Amino acid sequence: MTFVAGLAILLVAGHFVVTAASAIGQRFGLSPMVVGLTIVAAGTSAPELAVVGQAVAADDTELAVGSVIGSNIANVLLVLGLAATFGAITVSDRAIRSEIPVMIAASVGLLLAAQDNRVDRIDGALMVAGLVLFVVWTIAATRRPTDEPDRGESPPSSAVTTAHPVDVAGARSVPQRLNDWLVARLGTLTGAALVLAVGVAGLAVAARLVVSGAEEIALNLGIPELIVGLTIVALGTSAPEIVTSVVAALQGRRDLAVGNAVGSNIFNILLVLGAISLISPTGIAISQAATELELPILVAVAVACLPLVLFDNTLDRWEGALFVAYYLAYLVFLVLDATNHQAKDQFVFIIWAFVVPLTTLTVGVLIAHQRRNKKQKPAEPIGG
Repeated sequence: MTFVAGLAILLVAGHFVVTAASAIGQRFGLSPMVVGLTIVAAGTSAPELAVVGQAVAADDTELAVGSVIGSNIANVLLVLGLAATFGAITVSDRAIRSEIPVMIAASVGLLLAAQDNRVDRIDGALMVAGLVLFVVWTIAATRRPTDEPDRGESPPSSAVTTAHPVDVAGARSVPQRLNDWLVARLGTLTGAALVLAVGVAGLAVAARLVVSGAEEIALNLGIPELIVGLTIVALGTSAPEIVTSVVAALQGRRDLAVGNAVGSNIFNILLVLGAISLISPTGIAISQAATELELPILVAVAVACLPLVLFDNTLDRWEGALFVAYYLAYLVFLVLDATNHQAKDQFVFIIWAFVVPLTTLTVGVLIAHQRRNKKQKPAEPIGG
């Protein structure tokens, strides 16, 4: 009950932070694109930041690390996968050139930093510096004039919506309606700041409830806290992205899922783990299990995004279904591993001996086919 209550408060408070921060950014004259890429993107990582900070303060680093890794894996396999199953997702050139490679680089960097089983202050400083460089570079890139539209790019006015937890194409949640009512009644910069303060305070309270509730679940069920973080807590903190993507898909705005998933993953690693490890005296401890299994899976999942969309700027339905299937297989493995079930070894053998090679072969053939078609496609006549 403590966990559920904390999770509910976490989602509402996180929504308050995102909406109020967006209002403040726009009041200071920041463009919707800049607000979406900075303030709102950071705001969607607020639940993870609160949970990780509270978990590290409680010396429960396995839960902290597990929640970030699990959330990032869910953002790609589950969020993008679910959105794509409703229809093919168009991926912008900017995402292929910038956001997805940065997500891959951040995931690889986290894996390398964790080889000594700790993300220390130096690692944290490098992560935060990398995030600053990425944000500055992205803002500069959005201000450069371009002669032709970016394939798959949403209009600039949708930037805030892209990272917004629940507000998609008119589908407005109860928390958002309440927040809109508050901001409308207060109606000033002071009012938005007050809503932001309430959201931040709510995050602090909710994070304490979520961490204590998760610890209670792990204790009662005899499940390692790393597994609880990878599954229950990760899915809980990823709920805004999941809801956004499903609603966006139902409203025909499936392209919004890419910004939600990829942007959240970048901030989860570089901001959440980077900032917490930077201010923590001893950094964040990384278990050997996470270093040997979960982090390599995180890198593999991040890398899997790029080849699927590189040549046709599209994540097709079958690819989305494949992502969801792999996420379900991942959850099955975690359950089998946590319970030391005798079927675990057979399950792993089937995945690595048959499923992964078959998937790799299929994807390779399709990529080669897409690349050949792209080269053979005749150029459009001038003026045609």
